[in-house]
Amino acid sequence: MRGLFELYVQQFKTTLASMVQYRASLVIWMISHVLEPLIYLIVWSTVSYTGGGSVGDYTTRQVAAYFIVLMLVNHVTYTWIMYEFEYRVREGTFSVALLKPVHPIHADIADNISSKLITFPLMLVIAVGLAFMFHPLMAPAPWAILAAIPALLLAFVLRFLLEWTLAQSAFWTTRVSAINQIYFVLVLFLSGQIAPLSLFPAPVRVLAAILPFRWMIGFPVELLLGRLTPVECLTGIGAQAIWLAIAFVLLRSVWRAGVKAYSAVGS
Repeated sequence: MRGLFELYVQQFKTTLASMVQYRASLVIWMISHVLEPLIYLIVWSTVSYTGGGSVGDYTTRQVAAYFIVLMLVNHVTYTWIMYEFEYRVREGTFSVALLKPVHPIHADIADNISSKLITFPLMLVIAVGLAFMFHPLMAPAPWAILAAIPALLLAFVLRFLLEWTLAQSAFWTTRVSAINQIYFVLVLFLSGQIAPLSLFPAPVRVLAAILPFRWMIGFPVELLLGRLTPVECLTGIGAQAIWLAIAFVLLRSVWRAGVKAYSAVGS
């Protein structure tokens, strides 16, 4: 445990140094995280205005609150491992990670958490700025705010494990962009990123409740907005726990098979 703690501390220092050195890259990355929810916010706010001040069960100000909170939740849970894993396998750099005495996933977890700790304050500033522009309306109960803490933690871990598992498809094929695109389209529609799930037809809502995507993003957003009852909150956390157990088993199984199949393509 002490070794892992030192690993995480060292990774934080490395991530901080990298972000200071590549400031332009950091700015571009931040813009991409703000731009997508901002576009959806403007589109759905316009739809709400033209519809008489509401769309579905959301008023114009509630739409603004939804996408501002979504921006923050997506930032907390987002991972980029699916973009990097293919490169590591193709170039052969993953071989070095396999020689280390700790599982490679720990370095990715540390890197992910470190970058969030550094960039989240700036995301909060942006969220406050958007709040002054769009006047969001949200009224979560105190219990919902408290419950959102474990819900966000479970959402992050679930999303990280699922995407780390899917990234391992690079062990069998060195071109995984098509797999990644299919996955991100599913996340876009079934997690509530493109629109609140209550605006979708009933079959889509049922599918979103069965699959893990809503529990990674949409559920914490709805909880922070105060749109869930205590029973719905407990149901959501239970769904997160179930999918987390499934994701953990999948990751271990795919990892064992993937390491056996692994062969470095590069040098």
